[in-house]
Amino acid sequence: MGNKSTEPEISETGDFSSTDQSSADLADRDQRQGDGMEAGQAQTEQLLTAAREENARLKDQLLRAAADMENLRKRTRREMDDARSYAIAGFARDMLNAADNLSRALNAISEDFRNNADSQTRSLIEGIEMTDREMHRLMEKNGVRPIIAEGEKFNPHKHQAMFEVDNPEVPAGIVVQVVQGGFEIGDRVLRPAMVGVSRGGPRAEAGPRSEGGSGMDAGSETGARSSDPEQAGQGGEADNVTEPGFAGHVDKEV
Repeated sequence: MGNKSTEPEISETGDFSSTDQSSADLADRDQRQGDGMEAGQAQTEQLLTAAREENARLKDQLLRAAADMENLRKRTRREMDDARSYAIAGFARDMLNAADNLSRALNAISEDFRNNADSQTRSLIEGIEMTDREMHRLMEKNGVRPIIAEGEKFNPHKHQAMFEVDNPEVPAGIVVQVVQGGFEIGDRVLRPAMVGVSRGGPRAEAGPRSEGGSGMDAGSETGARSSDPEQAGQGGEADNVTEPGFAGHVDKEV
């Protein structure tokens, strides 16, 4: 008995339409998958870009907040230091008037009166001197210091020019006389020093000797007359001391 062949029969026309359709479906599916992957990648890139921008914005905000806090800390510390240093500025400025009155009282006492005074008056004078010294010591202890003026170059931040003095012995712009002492606290001026400033100029020629043979030349007369601002504005001495030629500018006081 012969067995029948089990091999598939192939159409004589060779029709492969079903195979082509399957390949097209596979290609279309691959295309759709590729498009989906590209869309996913684009969306991922957008999300990453947005996240980076948000991160940069938050980092900038953080840095700004940290800088603001640091500035606030420094400003607060500076204000606290100023408060500690200048808390007594108003009180110290008022006490300067009392110190000036004590100094005027002591300057008004002549040596003759002091030497000829009885024991009670002498004790009173000594008490005023002790009070004056103690007041200045306490002010200096709390940061109030006198401004050094005489012999220094004129400083408009600390000195207030009241008049000028013709003194060829001294260079121009040098403080030659202090009318009223100045004081400062820390780096601030409580009260500027009121001063007389040298105008300088050429050395004066020697004048004729007087009958008494004093031999005082014009330059020494100028220096002698310029030593007292109250006498300088009287009589013939007005030509040696003039009104302020320096700008009496001082920094704003505390």
